[in-house]
Amino acid sequence: MASSKLEHLPQQQWHQISTADVAAYLKTDLSMGLSSLEVPQRHEVYGFNELKGKAEKSPVIRFLMEFNQPLIYILLVAGIVTLLLQDWVDAGVILGVTLINAVIGFIQESKAENAIAALAKSVTTEATVIRDNQKVRLNSRELVLGDLVLLASGDKVPADLRLVAVRDLQVSEAALTGESVPVQKSNAPLALETVLADRLNMAYAGSLVTFGQARGLVVAIANQTETGRISQLIEQSAGLETPLTRKIERFSKTLLYIILGLAALTFAVVMGQGGSWSEGFKSAVALAVSAIPEGLPAVVTVTLAIGVNRMAQRHTIIRKLPAVETLGSTTVICSDKTGTLTENQMTVQAIYAGETSYKVSGVRYDAEGSILQNGQPVEMSQAPTLRECLQCGVLCNDSHLQAQDGQLSVAGDPTEGALIVSGQKAGITQQTLEQEQPRLDTIPFESQFQYMATLHQQIELADRHAIYVKGSSEAILKRCRYQLDVNGQCIALNWERIEQITHEMADQGLRVLAFAKKKISAEQQDIDYDDIETNLIFLGLQGMIDPPRVEAIAAVRVCQSAGIQVKMITGDHALTAAAIARQMGLSQDEAAPVFTGKQLAAMNAQYLAKAVEASAVFARVAPEQKLRLVEALQAKGEVVAMTGDGVNDAPALKQADIGIAMGITGTEVAKEAADMILTDDNFASIEAAVEEGRTVYGNLLKTIGFILPVNGGEAMTILVGILVGASLPILPVQILWVNMVSSVALSATIAFEPKETGTMARSPMPPNQPLLTGKLLWRILIISIFNLIAVFGMFEWILQTTGNINLARTMAVHTLVATETFYLLSISQCIPSLFSYLKDPTRTFAYIPAIGVACVFILQIFFSQLRIINPLFNTQPLSMAQALICISAGIPIIVPALFLKRFAPLA
Repeated sequence: MASSKLEHLPQQQWHQISTADVAAYLKTDLSMGLSSLEVPQRHEVYGFNELKGKAEKSPVIRFLMEFNQPLIYILLVAGIVTLLLQDWVDAGVILGVTLINAVIGFIQESKAENAIAALAKSVTTEATVIRDNQKVRLNSRELVLGDLVLLASGDKVPADLRLVAVRDLQVSEAALTGESVPVQKSNAPLALETVLADRLNMAYAGSLVTFGQARGLVVAIANQTETGRISQLIEQSAGLETPLTRKIERFSKTLLYIILGLAALTFAVVMGQGGSWSEGFKSAVALAVSAIPEGLPAVVTVTLAIGVNRMAQRHTIIRKLPAVETLGSTTVICSDKTGTLTENQMTVQAIYAGETSYKVSGVRYDAEGSILQNGQPVEMSQAPTLRECLQCGVLCNDSHLQAQDGQLSVAGDPTEGALIVSGQKAGITQQTLEQEQPRLDTIPFESQFQYMATLHQQIELADRHAIYVKGSSEAILKRCRYQLDVNGQCIALNWERIEQITHEMADQGLRVLAFAKKKISAEQQDIDYDDIETNLIFLGLQGMIDPPRVEAIAAVRVCQSAGIQVKMITGDHALTAAAIARQMGLSQDEAAPVFTGKQLAAMNAQYLAKAVEASAVFARVAPEQKLRLVEALQAKGEVVAMTGDGVNDAPALKQADIGIAMGITGTEVAKEAADMILTDDNFASIEAAVEEGRTVYGNLLKTIGFILPVNGGEAMTILVGILVGASLPILPVQILWVNMVSSVALSATIAFEPKETGTMARSPMPPNQPLLTGKLLWRILIISIFNLIAVFGMFEWILQTTGNINLARTMAVHTLVATETFYLLSISQCIPSLFSYLKDPTRTFAYIPAIGVACVFILQIFFSQLRIINPLFNTQPLSMAQALICISAGIPIIVPALFLKRFAPLA
């Protein structure tokens, strides 16, 4: 029998009612869980627990969208007109060209989407539930409304839960609310008007359990969760165009009007010379085909796709091809701190114990490093108070280190992980210490008390147990009367000195914890808050920080030398953010202000614009304030890259010119909103991606600077031939051969060009700079005129001397291909790298263009020498002497090409 539909409350009301009423609404037994027979029925009614994105376009629609380009419209019209004129071969070639373009674009876009789809599928979440009074571990996708879920430290909350039983539960909801501090949870009903961030009896999908245990009833799954609702809002908003898409659109429209004008002029000239409508249309089609860079869309797509593949090797996945170029124009990178600029591994760097200050070397959790005094390793047998302080940090601890994918990570709180590692650097291991002093009882950390305490049996002292306490310095010091000196002897507490050291550590951006202990009778087997209130003995302080990545520091310097501003946006304390910023050299001005989220909230647009310009560090920033920062930077004309990982980061990622999501810690909503995903969550990968983006953009400019002069020369040749009343020097079908075979084979090699020296020493490309710059227009004009002279001259000479029009056209085509071949070698890195290689064989030789030239040489042999090809393209076989003449006619183009490379470089 099918299950009746549940009496479903609105999502915002679950926190208001009691646990018994929640169970009644959901028809769930709070001890037995759901029946296994009920689960399939609820799946049928409510579906599975997985976010459903907006329906993807069918492959057919995506393929048809590849034809939605202004220049392709002209080709389609030209193909249809030629078809109506019953010129079957030309029509077939023209329409075939448009089909090839569409296929290439479709394949490359699909590859990019498949990469992100594969990443999403590789990330799964498991959940522990009670069904039929049995504990079951299953994929979170299988959860249904009413499931009784068990939560423990380290678990990811699999759905929205109404907590029904809680034991010291703390949940990090940073991904949803932006609050970096874990929230202490309870199960008591709350007022209806309680805002989401204060709903302590709810655990939301995607948040992380950092401490404690709980049971909760599933009250929302999939798109009905808070995460799912935000995901739907993000899908409804449209992403910004990138600089490349805007430039290509403007360029295509400009070229469209020019081509239509020239085609109309050609038609009018032919009609004025007494030609027929058919001849006029054929001439106009020939002009249009010659002027349209048919191979350009394919080569642009291939160039971007190669950039995507290169970036994948450098830990970045590009979701949208134009984002590759956007990286090359980026002027500001707004980065998270934790895990992106820093190691995301808390590390103790300073210790104060026994009236002595110590430094701690080494980063990460691998325990490489030591405890130093005056630059020398400390002999632990000579520092009993230091040992006591470290032991306290290891024993008063609910976390442990674990190996994962060959790397050590913390199961629990990163702060506690840092304490375990600092102990290991002194030879104190958690496992051994816990055997020597077994734990008997615990007072977990609570925000109202600001400390944690543990009771331990001391095997060596049968009549005494030890209480170890750690917490904030304020909470610990007010409960202490004594402290240990350097020799481990009790002395009066020097409150002022300890406070001074605490402030000095905090000023360095360190998070400071204080440690104390107390001896009690062995008869006492548990502890309560009264045991902690007085007579504690102060042991010391440990200051820790999440240190910056070494490679990120270098990457920031490279970005700054490339004219890219790097701004840190974090939810951490301003002092911590400022300390990390100083270590990373984020600001050249040591006196630059650090703005907090509270200050930003009070600013109007005018003051905010000044703030984003004046500062490189923004602390205590809520995720929704990131959006304002992005908009303020964009209003100043900046091209902004923004990193993020949480659900509430998604609007800022969507608004940024390029949104960058974290692949490891990022939520699915953030990844969906982003243009790029870091698979290693490392800022250095952003710098590498920017470098690749600049390389790609430079190669795109070279490609355009190569293809357009070829088309310009063809169009001029056709137009001049028509104006002087001569036969067409090159037929439309021959032009398409050059544009789609020879030109593509040559220009595609530019896409493989390696980065040039000084790529990251140049300023970012101005975002508003058009593709057709003054330098590029001069280049197109000069090279086009040279091509006109070479091609038209060759055609007229051969026609006048032989009277064989097919031979004249064949040699004209070969001359055009020869000129573009030598032009390619002049603008590529092939010849310069060859000379460098000959001088030093250890240097890289950019051989790809040479391969392109060899391919074109073979293709041109097929074009003119194969009898089966001749009727198709109206060509004629050449003798060796005729072929050498064509090659020789192309060599002089090297002179203007090198001149332009020197005085009007493409990139």
